[in-house]
Amino acid sequence: MPIDRRSLLAGGALLGLHSRIGPAFAQDDQAKADYTLRIATGLAELASDRIVSTTLYNGQFPGPLLRFKEGQRAIVDIHNDTDVPELVHWHGQMIPSDVDGAAEEGTPFIPPHGQRRISFVPKPAGFRFYHTHVVAGDDLNRGTYTGQVGPLYIEPKNEPGAYDREVFLVLKEFAPSFSRGGDMAMDFLAGEEIKDLKDLGKKSDDEAQEKTKGFEVGYDLFSINGKALGHGEPIRVKQGERVLFHVVNGSAGEIRSLALPGHSFKIVALDGNPVPMPRDVPVLWLGTAERISAIVEMSHPGVWVMGDLTDDDRKRGMGIVVEYAGAKGKPQWTKPKPYRWDYTLFGKPGASPAKPDETMEFTIVKRNGALNGFNQWTLNGEAFSMETMKPMYKVHEARRYRLKFRNASDDIHPLHLHRHSFELVRVGSKPTTGVIKDVVMLAGFQEVEFDFVADNPGMTLFHCHQQLHMDFGFMALFDYA
Repeated sequence: MPIDRRSLLAGGALLGLHSRIGPAFAQDDQAKADYTLRIATGLAELASDRIVSTTLYNGQFPGPLLRFKEGQRAIVDIHNDTDVPELVHWHGQMIPSDVDGAAEEGTPFIPPHGQRRISFVPKPAGFRFYHTHVVAGDDLNRGTYTGQVGPLYIEPKNEPGAYDREVFLVLKEFAPSFSRGGDMAMDFLAGEEIKDLKDLGKKSDDEAQEKTKGFEVGYDLFSINGKALGHGEPIRVKQGERVLFHVVNGSAGEIRSLALPGHSFKIVALDGNPVPMPRDVPVLWLGTAERISAIVEMSHPGVWVMGDLTDDDRKRGMGIVVEYAGAKGKPQWTKPKPYRWDYTLFGKPGASPAKPDETMEFTIVKRNGALNGFNQWTLNGEAFSMETMKPMYKVHEARRYRLKFRNASDDIHPLHLHRHSFELVRVGSKPTTGVIKDVVMLAGFQEVEFDFVADNPGMTLFHCHQQLHMDFGFMALFDYA
């Protein structure tokens, strides 16, 4: 793939097997690492009869939970025991480009059978995660199709408490395969479709040389924390406990839901950032790479299935048993009533966002099957090129930018901005403020707007977090002037 050839040379990944990167590498060279990650092929045993060979961190799935202290410099040694270059992206952190883990930003690859030591100051506090960030293209054994996903928590200087214990949940599918695209369900997202975006999408479809939909990726196996429903240890709870669940959607491209019959989730943080208005909801919805932190009060004794609303996915493993102390019997599942997911519920009511210094508008268009049967994705008519590193947009430090996205496709796009957090200011037709994220789902034929402050100089990547979309054009760079 072009990313490997070009970025290996540009990023200097072949310069040595024991190079160090990071702004403080000199003083950190002899220090003891806080964590060591080893990238290698291994086995993920989802169930006794469902064993997957894939690439893992430290021989396990999910990768080990990494806990850092807010503002306290961290050192991580990364060993790549595979035959291909790799990257580890520290998703959701405001750290320098050379350690962020994206080749497009200039992060050097970890060479095959080599290692790197990286050093950074973890921030902001809250629930983050780490994952590979390489192009997969048509190779379903690369990128986020593998098991290279792990949770990460940056402990705040002042822990708010209000819960008895934490539970981390990583949602992930395995055994991917290609098929011709179907329709993605979008009725769970609040908002209405915009006619001119539908018309633009139809125009693109009519002009496409290939009239059938392009390839999509489906999965045969599903898991939470690396185990199919009923095959791992249950979450054991006591009546009256307040459990803080940190949930991450570690998928390469699936939208996930999660419900626990007889219980509600009080959402306290989105993407690791506290929300202005914590709310009780019956169902969690997470786009690819989104995280939700929610407190569940254990007030309904029994043995329950916490699982995805999609019956087929849940029955094939996307669930975990929650078992109250003293409760016996077969785990029970009851599907909740339909619920529309609305980010604006968690924002400050009646407040107006700060005025931006500049607004940038982007229209997303899909070209059906344009790249050897794969859909091509464009922003304002341009697909990202690894050869030219375009489209690229200039930003100036300390300025506030409003990014407006118009989706002229029937797909949901989890939009992700590296190295910065952003504030939602409008979702569909609803204004909001105070909701800070690094990934947001944009529904088909709808609009979303968010603001970010250019406060972390360096090359910055933006992309759809669906692996198939980013690999085939849905990316852009922001460069500080």
